[in-house]
Amino acid sequence: MAMTGKKSSGRGQRDLRVRVKSARGRKLSSTLWLERQLNDPYVKRAQAEGYRGRAAFKILELDDKFRFLVPGARVVDLGCAPGGWSQVAVQRVNALGEKKGKAVGKVLGVDLQEVEPIAGAEIHQLDFLSDGADEKVKEWLGGKADVVMSDMAAASSGHKQTDHLRIIALCEAAAYFAFDVLEEGGTFVAKVLAGGAEGELQKLLKQRFTKVANVKPPASRSDSSEKFVIATGYRGESSSNS
Repeated sequence: MAMTGKKSSGRGQRDLRVRVKSARGRKLSSTLWLERQLNDPYVKRAQAEGYRGRAAFKILELDDKFRFLVPGARVVDLGCAPGGWSQVAVQRVNALGEKKGKAVGKVLGVDLQEVEPIAGAEIHQLDFLSDGADEKVKEWLGGKADVVMSDMAAASSGHKQTDHLRIIALCEAAAYFAFDVLEEGGTFVAKVLAGGAEGELQKLLKQRFTKVANVKPPASRSDSSEKFVIATGYRGESSSNS
């Protein structure tokens, strides 16, 4: 690795940027990804603040804007690995009871893979698409959820249109799961990819929620096509017949 940089104006200090030399057997794309990671301020902040990944700042920024992770809320984090979103939810809903005088919330994370324990969160290894998964989640929660959130992405195939359709399908599946477990007035938050195939998903959410917004938070990389849909004010099961 080589350090390069230029002097900060008037201070004589250097703003160092890490450049990664290409190594034999490493693709250029891998080298560029590594260089971007090493220079990403959100990666550095995540390490400094104890989050499991830079994605934690996406949910932080979304919640700063829409205020759905309130003290006392019951939250389901679908595809929670590695755990950054659940970490943020624990803090915001007061799952550890550290904010005296505030309601104590609950955070339930589910994922196909085993996830390292997270203080204040209850983590289960579960396929949310399996039969009876919604009933298990409600049982673990002790009732319905106030928030269902998902930062899931389907495995990349390298084909842009295919990947877009896969993530939209995954988001739709998460939405239908949310319809089964959300309390009336609840919130659904999920990652999607901009690309034109999400029209049916948007239509579906607008039928079931009072307000649907699409946002690209600052922590989302500018060269990424990801955005997040925030659907608030769940109308309840009766909306499925409207």
